[in-house]
Amino acid sequence: MILNGSSYHPTVRFSVTYPLIAHPSSPDFLTRDALKQFCQTAERSGFDGIGFTDHPAPTAKWLRAGGHDALDPFVALSFCAGVTERIRLIPNIVVLPYRHPLIVAKMVATLDTLSEGRFTLAVATGYLRGEYKALGVDFEQRNVLFDQAVEVIRGVWSEDDFTYEGAGISANSLAANPKPHPLPPLWIGGNSRQSRRRVAQYGDGWTPFPAPRVMSQTTKTAPLETVEELAEMLDELWRFVDEAGRDRAEIDVVFGTPEGGTAGSRTFRPEEHLLGLQGLERVGVTWAHTSVPGDSLAHAVEALQQYGEMVIAPSRD
Repeated sequence: MILNGSSYHPTVRFSVTYPLIAHPSSPDFLTRDALKQFCQTAERSGFDGIGFTDHPAPTAKWLRAGGHDALDPFVALSFCAGVTERIRLIPNIVVLPYRHPLIVAKMVATLDTLSEGRFTLAVATGYLRGEYKALGVDFEQRNVLFDQAVEVIRGVWSEDDFTYEGAGISANSLAANPKPHPLPPLWIGGNSRQSRRRVAQYGDGWTPFPAPRVMSQTTKTAPLETVEELAEMLDELWRFVDEAGRDRAEIDVVFGTPEGGTAGSRTFRPEEHLLGLQGLERVGVTWAHTSVPGDSLAHAVEALQQYGEMVIAPSRD
């Protein structure tokens, strides 16, 4: 494909999230055959990663205000692993304090082992107080619980005599097997400075999310609307990475572009979309995330195929 008189071949990898994006969600997406068809089509279309959101106990108020239904990401990704061969399994995104970290460690180790090393643990602290309350987890302690969970998960993956004392944990000489080898990448989500500090300290990737200023008030996170704002955040991230003595090249950055519209739309403009990807690459994005329609399975599958043919395939010619 020719853009502005020269060939552009993105080096980014591509991911997509299963489109349960409304409440009530389309029943099209809630069957075995639907999930199998979506995952296999995404893989055949050239996508490198597939994700599922994490909302085990959302409130009715949140759903009425524009929230969406969700499958359990670990169960759904386990199913996806069984019907695919290559695509990476990347939850979008696990709210880490919702679950006991030893349970998370076991689920991830099992899924990574059975998928032959295809799992990426993408995590965040989350923002829904009602969901925290329903799960019996202290919202005000979410940052403490998040950092503790990372330490516990990586510890029990790395040692056969793991001991840890902390909030809700009294572990003495644990030996949990099988262990994942190598350890699954740890991607950290969120737009806050704290999320970027965490990435620099112990993360393998950063997954900010588009947040219009109105939305940012609801999610209590920093607004992020433009590539320029993303670039400013990345400048800070790289300073933190340098201060930590780490290699910038070891850290993935995940984001998407609205340029050209959305695949599956009659007005989708792939050349403009590729230009948007080019802009993301310039500021350091390594994984491009895209969305597909959630009104019907047929429309979603059509959008996957269109994106593969018009964006992914030309970028790899």
